[in-house]
Amino acid sequence: MPAISIFSGVFCNEESVVNEIVARTGYKLVRDADILSSANRISDTSEDKIERAFSAKTSIFNKFTHERERSIAYIKLALAQTLLNENLVVTGFISHLIPEAVSHVLRVCLIADMSFRIQTAIQDRGVSENDAVKLIRKRDEDAAAWVHTLLEVNDPWETSLYDMLLPTDKMGGDEIIDRINEVMKKEVIKDSPRSKKAVKDFLLSAKVEVSLVKEGHTVGVEVKDDVVTLTINKHVLMLSRLEEELIHIASQVPGVKNVKTKVGQGFYQADIYRRHDFEMPSKVLLVDDEREFVETLSERLVMRDMGSAVAYDGESALELIKADEPEVMILDLRMPGIDGIEVLRRVKQTNPDIEVIILTGHGSEADRETCMGLGAFAYLRKPVDIEKLSETIKNANEKISRRTSADKPRTSEG
Repeated sequence: MPAISIFSGVFCNEESVVNEIVARTGYKLVRDADILSSANRISDTSEDKIERAFSAKTSIFNKFTHERERSIAYIKLALAQTLLNENLVVTGFISHLIPEAVSHVLRVCLIADMSFRIQTAIQDRGVSENDAVKLIRKRDEDAAAWVHTLLEVNDPWETSLYDMLLPTDKMGGDEIIDRINEVMKKEVIKDSPRSKKAVKDFLLSAKVEVSLVKEGHTVGVEVKDDVVTLTINKHVLMLSRLEEELIHIASQVPGVKNVKTKVGQGFYQADIYRRHDFEMPSKVLLVDDEREFVETLSERLVMRDMGSAVAYDGESALELIKADEPEVMILDLRMPGIDGIEVLRRVKQTNPDIEVIILTGHGSEADRETCMGLGAFAYLRKPVDIEKLSETIKNANEKISRRTSADKPRTSEG
């Protein structure tokens, strides 16, 4: 049976339309939250972290951790498993993940003009006009970033993405549903052996993608005519070795019979392919007002396969932690504004799992005792040998890994 996918602008009366479609068709409703829950069950990642894949704001550590790509891989796998069922209404960001080759899905977009959306937000949320605009723009930014990531399209309302673009401010609910029902009867939307095969190909490609991200690799994966094609979109010095590794991993996935690799357009750009090494620290925040020193230090850590980001004062570091929690922090004591001891105190109050390494050229023995008493992992003095610092960071990372393993529930892919 045909399925329906619905993507909507926020505050476009989408919920009432979707609920009415489900009531009339008897189809099962599948929302973003349902797929996130399934993705959580088959991965070792919390729903909150997986949901960040839908946000326009990407982690500053993502080029090292590939957390967003891993989340999307698990979302794809959960969605592909769900699409094996019939009679579905799929709504939300996940609707854009359904491959074009799955032709028995009617792709619908619900949208309205801004004035209508603002008034709806004011009525539904009881907010001011300015706050309504902020809510709408935030969601639209997320939607634009999402379709750009997946489809390299900048406009989430681009007509080529959908079979139907329906204005909820100009059409009543009954009219919208009648239009959808009319199109659903057409032969072009009927399921076919080719479309059902496309769902199975999507599932196999998702399984391959998850197997790859588990080993730290992020490449494009496509399955067509029983051939798995892996696309390398970033430059790598030892291409043949990477290809061999990717093919080996993909070949172990049940159902994979033939694997080939190719390089994509991005391969010829300056960006370097980075495999995520799960044994190495990848979310290290360096906090120091000596810009040249801390930037050089960051580069030296990156050369040792440690992912790092930089903040130049305590206040910036605390703001960054609110939005994007690092795992290890390298913290100077003497900085303008909020000093290192106060930053350490606040971090341990709000984010106690962050391991903080003090690195200072001015601290006293009393400072050392204070910092260790507040929960610092280590206290080092400048100038520091890079190998000693690297080893200290690794030790902090190992402590985090042991704690995470102890807290992690057992999961399976199903």
